[in-house]
Amino acid sequence: MRDKDMLKQEIMDAFHFRHATKEFDPDKQISDEDFHFILETGRLSPSSFGFEPWRFVVVQNPELREKIKQTSWGAFSKLPDASHFVIFLARTKLDTVYHSEYLKDHLRNVSQFPEELLEKFLERVEEFQREDFNLLDGDRPLYDWASKQTYIALANMMTTAAQIGIDSCPIEGFHIEKMNQLLDDEGLLENGHFSISVMAAFGYRMQDPRPKTRRPFDDVVKWIN
Repeated sequence: MRDKDMLKQEIMDAFHFRHATKEFDPDKQISDEDFHFILETGRLSPSSFGFEPWRFVVVQNPELREKIKQTSWGAFSKLPDASHFVIFLARTKLDTVYHSEYLKDHLRNVSQFPEELLEKFLERVEEFQREDFNLLDGDRPLYDWASKQTYIALANMMTTAAQIGIDSCPIEGFHIEKMNQLLDDEGLLENGHFSISVMAAFGYRMQDPRPKTRRPFDDVVKWIN
């Protein structure tokens, strides 16, 4: 078994290594094996109720990358030089509302949920969506709820990348309606079942960043004993 202190130091080193890389080296490519590993940590990430309301679209096509570059100001400096580029899609209300066919299929065939308990569980999900988090008023709340889950996967993928010496940059710099229109035109949103949440570029940095800065620990963490 590896020494715990050594493992902790390796993890902390990865957090200090990771930064929002603004310029990638176009001559360095992530291996297929390494990027599959990064994607797998996204796939295995936790989500509310275990519903996995996401899809990770890996865009390597140069023509589509150029369209994204011209539509997203945040991606403009990352494309086409990033080795890999991922669009994180969130499932919309069509799939995430408590009585959707997606949730029923997911619970039965992925989560292997007992059939005799399914109806009762979905009633609890309805209570959560309707009363606890007030998610059923309009289409946006359930999309926002699903979008939150994609950020868990995004964070895990960026941390995983840093642990194996790969750089990344999360990207929110885009007009959501224009990006959705582009992705819809490309047939990626499946007739309204998905909407863009966030994007991320992966690759290798051109130059080292300045030292990481953060607010003091005691300003961020408060204990109540």
